[in-house]
Amino acid sequence: MKGFVYKEYDGLGLAKLMKKKELHPKEVLQEAIKTIEKHNPKLNAVINKFYEKAELMVDQVDLTGKFAGVPMLVKDIAQEIEGERISLGSKAYQNYKAKVDSNYIKNVRKTGAIFVGQTNVPEFALMGITEPKLYGPTRNPWNTEHTPGGSSGGSAAAVASGMVPIAGANDGGGSIRIPGAYCGLFGMKPTRGRTPVGPFYGRYWQGASVDLILSRSVRDSAAMLDAISVYEKGAAFHVHPFQGSYLEQVQIPRDKKLNIAFSVQSPLGTTVDSECKEAVLKTAKYLESLGHNVIEKDAPVNGKKLSHSYLTMYFGEVAAVLASLKEVLGRKVQMSDVETTTWILGLVGKATSAEEFVLSIREWDIAAMAMEEFHETYDLYLTPTTAMPPAKIGELDPSSSETRLMQVAGKLGVGGILKKIGIVEEVAENNLKRTPFTQLANLTGQPAITIPLHLSKEGLPVGVQFMTAKGKEDLLYSFAGQLEQSDLWVPVQGNQFFQEA
Repeated sequence: MKGFVYKEYDGLGLAKLMKKKELHPKEVLQEAIKTIEKHNPKLNAVINKFYEKAELMVDQVDLTGKFAGVPMLVKDIAQEIEGERISLGSKAYQNYKAKVDSNYIKNVRKTGAIFVGQTNVPEFALMGITEPKLYGPTRNPWNTEHTPGGSSGGSAAAVASGMVPIAGANDGGGSIRIPGAYCGLFGMKPTRGRTPVGPFYGRYWQGASVDLILSRSVRDSAAMLDAISVYEKGAAFHVHPFQGSYLEQVQIPRDKKLNIAFSVQSPLGTTVDSECKEAVLKTAKYLESLGHNVIEKDAPVNGKKLSHSYLTMYFGEVAAVLASLKEVLGRKVQMSDVETTTWILGLVGKATSAEEFVLSIREWDIAAMAMEEFHETYDLYLTPTTAMPPAKIGELDPSSSETRLMQVAGKLGVGGILKKIGIVEEVAENNLKRTPFTQLANLTGQPAITIPLHLSKEGLPVGVQFMTAKGKEDLLYSFAGQLEQSDLWVPVQGNQFFQEA
């Protein structure tokens, strides 16, 4: 097509051109490959390429699918493609190949999307940055000295730089919304039970983690959720199906004035950067000008208790992952098989009792009940997505003294002692202070979105987060669709990689 510029289109836009036969899927695929090869050496977003298989998929694509012929990347965890390596960002899995497609992949296949590769993740998706020892750090297209966030950092960097319009992502503590905020993208964490988790699990991270995509447009996210929202028999959690189309909700203006609560206070009582506060305050003022009833009010939950319960689950899940590595390695896992920090987290998980674990999950339910009551009064809850701008690459690495201490503790296996004196939890909470707003929705099961509505003085995007009651993704999509048309929306095209020809 004369004058066609690949990066100017979102996923649905590309699919429309191919349906109308104005473009051939092979042309679009070649543009995606060319863009990946141009930008990936500097960004390190894509760690595994499926070009040959993608070319075969293009030859067989059914152009009736929502994303038929649209190039897409998938995340290197929980999105298994039969016969392809899935390493979870860990050298322990670096030679492991998936035996079957995950249910997420099975459903995405039905949209006609073309899988062109796999994106970088921190080891076992444990961090809010993407700097695995196995593959090295992924960099932010807005400023390559900074992280794109995590754990879906590779996907965020790829979409924000124009490599692909959509990329697979999942969110167990903010892993869609944090990189979405850092890279100027739209990201939805759906209601617990809305998207498939099988066939390997009935729940992932005790239900905290769900899958969807990162995208440049609201409508791409909505269309994908329409496509992959299915009743999964073996799943531990189910939600009432939405009787309608999320994509249509994006395009239907809502005249109803909403009650919106907002807060710029960290639930941990820690510092919130002035740019992150400004993003929310500016948004609140704009919403008030539209006639919405906007009031400053904190969520009715104990942020510190929830943080502790999140970390308890987190430690336990790491311990379980390390224990299950015996099936992959054919022997008992050793400290040298994983990163030192991962090993220490696992030791603390092993030292955590079943009693502690159960009590921590109860805190999730207490918070869920409180938030459902809260949303009987307030339609939406607005906060910063993150409390700080993206860290610089390497900034959050343990110090040399911390590394030595962890290595000694790891060799001695003193997880119980580390837990007792609180060193690991202190380090974990120190990292959470940068991103204290996102975990609430994971623990309560609510849907939440990040929207790019502010650009900092340093030229980095700043996201704002909206949450609502369980099952109301339609409200979030409708609201986001309206904000996408406002002057507040920060276009991702502003980053240097997107602007390059």
